[in-house]
Amino acid sequence: MPSTAELWSRYQQFLCECPSIGLTLDISRMHFENNFLDTITPQMNKAFEAMDALEAGAIANPDENRMVGHYWLRDAARAPKPELREAITKTLADIKQFAADIHAGKIRAQGGVPFANVLVIGIGGSALGPQFVAEALGTNADKLKIFFFDNTDPDGMDAALSKIDNLARTLCVVISKSGGTKETRNGMLAAQAAYKRAGYNFAKHAVAVTGENSELDKVAVAEGWIKRFPMWDWVGGRTSETSAVGLLPAALQGLDIDALLAGARDCDFITRMYDLKKNPAALLAAMWLHASKKQKDMVVLPYKDRLVLFSKYLQQLIMESLGKELDRAGKTVNSGLAVYGNKGSTDQHAYVQQLRDGLNNFFVTFIEVLQDAYPGAPADSSALIVEPDTTSGDYLHGFFQGTRTALTGSGRESITITVNNVSPRTVGTLIALFERAVGFYAELININAYHQPGVEAGKKAATAVINIQRKVLAHLRAGNRGTAAQIAAAINEPDIETVHHTLRHLAANGVHAVKAQSGPTATEAVYST
Repeated sequence: MPSTAELWSRYQQFLCECPSIGLTLDISRMHFENNFLDTITPQMNKAFEAMDALEAGAIANPDENRMVGHYWLRDAARAPKPELREAITKTLADIKQFAADIHAGKIRAQGGVPFANVLVIGIGGSALGPQFVAEALGTNADKLKIFFFDNTDPDGMDAALSKIDNLARTLCVVISKSGGTKETRNGMLAAQAAYKRAGYNFAKHAVAVTGENSELDKVAVAEGWIKRFPMWDWVGGRTSETSAVGLLPAALQGLDIDALLAGARDCDFITRMYDLKKNPAALLAAMWLHASKKQKDMVVLPYKDRLVLFSKYLQQLIMESLGKELDRAGKTVNSGLAVYGNKGSTDQHAYVQQLRDGLNNFFVTFIEVLQDAYPGAPADSSALIVEPDTTSGDYLHGFFQGTRTALTGSGRESITITVNNVSPRTVGTLIALFERAVGFYAELININAYHQPGVEAGKKAATAVINIQRKVLAHLRAGNRGTAAQIAAAINEPDIETVHHTLRHLAANGVHAVKAQSGPTATEAVYST
């Protein structure tokens, strides 16, 4: 382990201070050579130029001939066309007015009662961003209590509904760009059914965030939903938190979306500078490039409960953006950066043991929050003395420093991001910081960060399974019976294993009335209706 004097010297040399956004970035405990940043500066300058072109409206996603404009969402003046600037500005004003009208009781639920809850129905970026922000910034003083459907798991949806104390006073926000996302569609149908069982008209409680003329948009118009907000094709789901996708739920919850947008805008501003050593997003990308040479994963350890979902949010943002088989030239690169994490000091009692003593295939991104208390919190446990001259927050800080020191002593690499507090502005800053780091890194390794062919492949495969299920059910309902192999042969399906798994699922649930008779082995069970 380097001496404390050596560590201090390197810390001073490589600390990136950003007082205008209340953030510092310490990369000194990554094991790059002292001249590494100088050697990649020409490469980084090309990435800066590419990001400038992106913000100016260049086609960033040639697969779909789309621009990528999430940076314009927090600074509409930078949008390349006047109609885009107008749309962004108008939508933000509409979100604020709608939330204010809901809070003031000017827009009410069926029966004339004011709304008290909001149920957000989405998947992926349409849920992860709003969930992260809700967890990070929510308090008991929220204007509306917020709940989520974020999967097509019926048990998960039932669990969320069971926590809502008054469905009659619950607003539903359904989020889907295409309007055809099956998980979101299924969640919407489950919510509709719940309202119907309770004797309420779902349309009188529903709001859509979707693309113009999408399937969802058409449904909302036909059924007379309360309101529709746009989800533009130039905003990807994983970078949509500063669009209506994230801002509407946050505004309804009562959070300060202006401050969140300001934090993102100010972070964008300083991360446009071409000076690599003063640009925190570019430095993050440079460290990812350094780590990628050794094929290392990123462990995200925020030392703050409110940031517990940040690692989950970053998983999608980073892994969906950077996990690509081909680069832009069509060369097979199988790029990617695996992301996982929970929170400190919880992880001190979980997997830090392996991080310290096990396989050295990772680097840690610590997130340190200087202020223990949440700004404006009525109860301040940070003042509680648990030992002489020591608070529980002091212990949290001690565990952060201790874990970082222990990992350094074992030759493990780490980055530390330090922010003043957890506030709307800080959350906006963190979101923008990592969005831009993803953009820079993608340019450094020449991949398209803005498409997701692997996700689309999974959706197509899932649709194929559902089609097999329909054939299986039609065969059984015609009075036939048999093993998975027999049924697969009868319906001309070569994938016997998928038929087997489908039959097991059907038999485990009573909805389709499929029965299973045990055989000598699981694969020889006989199925019928």
